[in-house]
Amino acid sequence: MPASSKKLFLKFLKWRYQHISNRQFTNIASAVIGLLAGLGAVILKNLTHLIQNLLEGEFIKQMHQAFYFIFPIIGLLIVLLFIKYVIRKKVGHGIPSTLYAISKQKGIMPRHQMWASLITAPITVGFGGSVGLEGPTVATGAALGSNFARLFHLNQTTRTLLIGAAAAGAMSSIFKAPIAAIVFAVEIFSLELTLASMIPLLLASITAILTSYFFLGDDVLLHFNLQDKFELSDVLFYVFLGVASAAASIYFSKVYFAIAKFFKKFDNPYKRLLIGGLLLGIIVYFIPPLFGEGYETINNVLRGNVADIVQNNRFQIAADTTLEIIMFLAGLIMFKIVATSFTFGAGGIGGVFAPTLFTGSVTGYVFASIVNYSNLFSHQLSLTNFAMVGMAGLMAGILQAPLTAIFLIAEITGGYELFVPLMIVASISFLVSKKYIPHNIYASELAKKGQLITHDKDKNVLMMLDLDKLIETNFVMLHPEMTLGDVVNNAVAKSSRNHFPVVNEENEFLGILTINDIRSIMFDKELYDKVKVGSLMHAASDIIYYEKDSAEEILNKFKSCGAWNLVVIKEGKYFGFISKSRLLTAYRRKLIVVTS
Repeated sequence: MPASSKKLFLKFLKWRYQHISNRQFTNIASAVIGLLAGLGAVILKNLTHLIQNLLEGEFIKQMHQAFYFIFPIIGLLIVLLFIKYVIRKKVGHGIPSTLYAISKQKGIMPRHQMWASLITAPITVGFGGSVGLEGPTVATGAALGSNFARLFHLNQTTRTLLIGAAAAGAMSSIFKAPIAAIVFAVEIFSLELTLASMIPLLLASITAILTSYFFLGDDVLLHFNLQDKFELSDVLFYVFLGVASAAASIYFSKVYFAIAKFFKKFDNPYKRLLIGGLLLGIIVYFIPPLFGEGYETINNVLRGNVADIVQNNRFQIAADTTLEIIMFLAGLIMFKIVATSFTFGAGGIGGVFAPTLFTGSVTGYVFASIVNYSNLFSHQLSLTNFAMVGMAGLMAGILQAPLTAIFLIAEITGGYELFVPLMIVASISFLVSKKYIPHNIYASELAKKGQLITHDKDKNVLMMLDLDKLIETNFVMLHPEMTLGDVVNNAVAKSSRNHFPVVNEENEFLGILTINDIRSIMFDKELYDKVKVGSLMHAASDIIYYEKDSAEEILNKFKSCGAWNLVVIKEGKYFGFISKSRLLTAYRRKLIVVTS
């Protein structure tokens, strides 16, 4: 920033502190962030459509079958090269990277996240990557909110709130569902829903949807017209749909985690690209509806127009054969997550929101089709209603956001006629899925590391603690062969501590020696050369492992062993100590910051 601009900016900051309260400025910032998030969503959507339109030119249409196979590989290669040679930094996957920034980086997101996904995600999806744009849109908005807060020197609590506001703005702009967007921000980012947080979320959601209307008109992502009203006789079938949605959600999550684990075995990004790109190319070649986000397929399902979907295949399935249609659509359910996982494994940038909606709509449609085809019941189910409610079921099961699922689908349908079935399916799917999949796709890795932010304030505060600042290393280290005289003259006399770690030549921790262990003999000089540390030391009450123990686990270790100091082991070597008093003091200070 030039000196003159910096001086002017500092003047503005000074004026702001004098004339605008923090709450007022937060509300203004939220509106601005909503506008920026809305613009980000517009850019992502239009850039993706531009790439898709360019790839559907006359020349490519003549060679369409061959290019179905090769397009995804080309797109993934461009993304890989762009990240490696232009961005030169890691581009996080949408919402998981945002959750990590909130929980472990004090709401600070890298500046390159503000624009990296704007380029890499459209290339991934535009060239046929079977992922969505919602995650990258949220990540872009969140990065804008985080860096906006940093620019104006806002505290951690406000940074987190602006990240949530940006997420709400992004979702509001994408789906034109402002209420569901607010619920999404609260559910996924575990924000506290108070009056102080509600207004910023509302302002961001409003400005974002207005931005979307300004640039995109009243065009909506999902097209649905309610044709059949909810009937009481359908309740039992919606219960069964909830169970079916839970089963599909568990399958979706298990496959996603398994394929992600498989690709982690390959350190070479080009090898991952080759394997993932080829497998993805093969899948979309034989099952073209899996090409790209899949909203065209979703909208066809919601209209009950599955003929266009089924005709677009390499298996010569007739669109007028009900059983074959059901089998083909069931194949879409099975292979959509596979295609999505291969896209991620190969290095693509995107999200799982669109694949979740894709799978949900087809699951609901297939369920209703099977019931109708069986002719076991006296009345026919509404295929389109079950398709729409199925989307809520998969959102509740995979994303574990049942309230977002209910309100999003209710807003998309333009009313609350399906509110009861939405509640039934979403709640059943969520409860059953939660039993088998403890954490959603966004949060699973963070939860394993104890880095997941939740609605539990105590856990959140502990998780936000910086353990590096709690570890004390100014201890005199002893060796087992040292004599009592060495301890007294070189440790006790030169240290203000009353306990000393005992290590070997490789700095591996062996035990602890305290003042109490030598108090009765430390002044008996006759023993100075006779008694050695190895015979005096004792085992530690418990051990903190730097790489895997979270602050919550450390606190539990203090509670269970009753010690006031615990040794820290890092990479198998002695590293330092953490004291209970230091941990609790840091906790109290962080609690004041979070709740202020």
